[in-house]
Amino acid sequence: MDKGAGNDSRHKEEDHHMDLGLAGRKAILIGAARGIGYAVAEVLAREGCDIALTARSEDSVKDAIASLSRYGTRIIGKPINAKQAEDYKAWIDWAVAELDGVDILVPFTSAGGGMGSEKYWYNAFETDVMGPVRAVEAVIETMTQQQRGSIVLIGTTSVAEAMGGPQPYNAMKASLVTWGKQLALWHGKNGIRVNVVSPGPIEFEGGNWDMIKGTMEKFYQSQLRQHPMGRLGRPDEVAKAIAFLASDAASWCNGSHLVVDGGFTNRTQF
Repeated sequence: MDKGAGNDSRHKEEDHHMDLGLAGRKAILIGAARGIGYAVAEVLAREGCDIALTARSEDSVKDAIASLSRYGTRIIGKPINAKQAEDYKAWIDWAVAELDGVDILVPFTSAGGGMGSEKYWYNAFETDVMGPVRAVEAVIETMTQQQRGSIVLIGTTSVAEAMGGPQPYNAMKASLVTWGKQLALWHGKNGIRVNVVSPGPIEFEGGNWDMIKGTMEKFYQSQLRQHPMGRLGRPDEVAKAIAFLASDAASWCNGSHLVVDGGFTNRTQF
């Protein structure tokens, strides 16, 4: 028996990291105390990143920091509301200073869905559009000085296929796909990559689909039947795709729009 082959075939249970060369990188994650955002923070911390994270709830930020600290990297954070422009920008400036730079930015700010009055449009614009815009503007100078950086914007499958009715959420998220491409073309010369990830339906405890499952069981089951894989996605399945795009392993991905939905949408792309 070849002992070397035997050793290669053994995989340590505890070794879940993707080895993307992220050790020592500095990441700013906005809206990362739960769901996909927290899953990204966990992947990046496991990969060796120092992280500054925020969310609106002070308790959720504290809980996330306490949980992520087990990976041995530096984890900092404070609560902030992305719609409070000056405080929000000041928080990002603080995070860059505390981390002594920024290599990765992922803004998860979102107002969610809703149809009806103009307030939904204003809320979606302030949160889903201006949240990422203000974050990018706050880090782009530092990334330019460093001549490196990776920004991953978060879209939704609703930007790729008409679904869910005429909602401001869908329209505002769609604008990020165009803006992300423009950023990628404009800042590529400075070593800054910008990509967009659009998740499909993702289920986690306390999330939208968890609530739908409890309150609209028939609709939830109909969605499962429509999904090619017979289930909804998990936060970590999107998080790993985001971590890949954020890393040097994706060094030739710039201006990309990656749909991570298990085949849920019907679109084709040539």
